[in-house]
Amino acid sequence: MSELDDDRRYLVVLNDEEQYSVWPADRDVPAGWRAEGFAGTREECLAHVAEVWSDMRPLSLRRAMDAGQG
Repeated sequence: MSELDDDRRYLVVLNDEEQYSVWPADRDVPAGWRAEGFAGTREECLAHVAEVWSDMRPLSLRRAMDAGQG
């Protein structure tokens, strides 16, 4: 099966560092990750991630950089 033929459902998941991933909806979300609230086809989920994940730096790095500017 190619990615284009993939009709499975996926979830957008998020970890504590606010990093995003796409996970099959029929599997348990792995430890350290939580469902972000968006579900759809793989392509729909990837498009959602591209829209909402504008700063790919981990949260801890963003906080450290913000603290260094203050």
